[in-house]
Amino acid sequence: MAKKNAKTVFVCQECGYESPKWMGQCICGAWNSFVEEKVFEGAEDDTRSRSSKAAAGPSSGERQKPQRLSSVVSGQNTRIDTGIKELNRVLGGGLVRGSLTLISGEPGIGKSTIIIQAAAHICAAGNRVLYVSGEESEEQIKMRYDRVCKEKSDELYVLSETNLETAVSAIDQLDPAFVIIDSIQTMYTEDLDSAPGSVSQVRACGNLLMNIGKGRNIPIFIVAHVTKSGELAGPKIVEHMVDTVLQFNGERSRDLRILRALKNRFGTTSEIGAFEMREEGLVEIENLSASFLEGLEEASAGAVATAVYEGTRPLLLEIQALTAPTNVGFARRTAIGVESSRLGMIVAVLERKAGLSLINRDIYVNIVGGMRPEGTSTDLAVALAVWSDEKGVQLPGGFMAIGEIGLTGTLRPVQNADKLVREADRMGFSTMLMPLRSMERLTEKPKNLKLIGVTTLAEAIKAAAALK
Repeated sequence: MAKKNAKTVFVCQECGYESPKWMGQCICGAWNSFVEEKVFEGAEDDTRSRSSKAAAGPSSGERQKPQRLSSVVSGQNTRIDTGIKELNRVLGGGLVRGSLTLISGEPGIGKSTIIIQAAAHICAAGNRVLYVSGEESEEQIKMRYDRVCKEKSDELYVLSETNLETAVSAIDQLDPAFVIIDSIQTMYTEDLDSAPGSVSQVRACGNLLMNIGKGRNIPIFIVAHVTKSGELAGPKIVEHMVDTVLQFNGERSRDLRILRALKNRFGTTSEIGAFEMREEGLVEIENLSASFLEGLEEASAGAVATAVYEGTRPLLLEIQALTAPTNVGFARRTAIGVESSRLGMIVAVLERKAGLSLINRDIYVNIVGGMRPEGTSTDLAVALAVWSDEKGVQLPGGFMAIGEIGLTGTLRPVQNADKLVREADRMGFSTMLMPLRSMERLTEKPKNLKLIGVTTLAEAIKAAAALK
């Protein structure tokens, strides 16, 4: 591509001031600080640049210039409060100005509901919000707004449109503080002839939205569809362009919804947000551990409580296991919430190190509530649940187990054991089985929780059998 005509300018190396001619002393007071530079004029209609008129606003169009990092004002203290504590937690403290957030989930999981609730809270604080929907009409959005939003405001604007250039014109007209695009797969740009939702259209629309958000310092929420396998639909380049990727999980037959950050440039990805879907919208769950343990029986075989640490808070979960004779072929190993490879390893250790014969048994393991915890602190609870159901041993009520299992059958310590113990004590559990090294590292002992430290899986099974 041929270069545009270049012009010569003189730039001060101290303050960055540009002059059409060389000056001995700059306006900042520095002497002999000017150096000659050649500047090539860019195309005014280049929408790929953040300094384009489409990205930076109708009155802009100047090319971006380098600036000292020390002179840049941090946006950490200028986050926008969404009015939803669980959403703020996952985002890292609120919406960062100029950020792009991609939210995904299965149809009907609650993506549009949480977005319009956040929009209503932001409008109630005196900010203007633009909701661009390519899937619903204005009447449909109004019906949801009246149903789930208690705070009413005249600052929420809706636009039912799939043409992104029309949405950009609306942004120019309204100058909103927050923009919602629902969804990226329905939008198209006039620069391309391909259909909406195609790889080229999704990539081009994502790039234009990124330039608008960064150039005008506007946070943008983008709704995305998911494939049958649960992954984000469209090219992966969209995930790379945005700053935050949120995923809504949960079963539509249950009320519990879990919001997790798969990517977050402004916070951790280990935080989760918990909501309950009701007729009036999504309601935050304050005591998440109690909701996961709601159906835990006093004494049962194949059910063991455990604890994990997600982000900045401990969570108590219930793990259920079921073993059944294998009818034909190979034994099945089915897990929901636990990695299948992890379950296979735990079963192998149970057979080799604990003397449990499971070669002709189908094994099913489920974490109640649809939670998919990260880490390995649930290993011991999974093993004890399988052993309990296979042997028909009913573990007493108030029993809990945490610990990572190694291939040698030894138990490895878990992180944040202090906080997990305190949460179990707060929830009224009476006995906790845990790795001995984790118990020895505790800074304080619980008052009402009995701790049993073990070093191997065989010792853990022996200790659990003595509790019945």
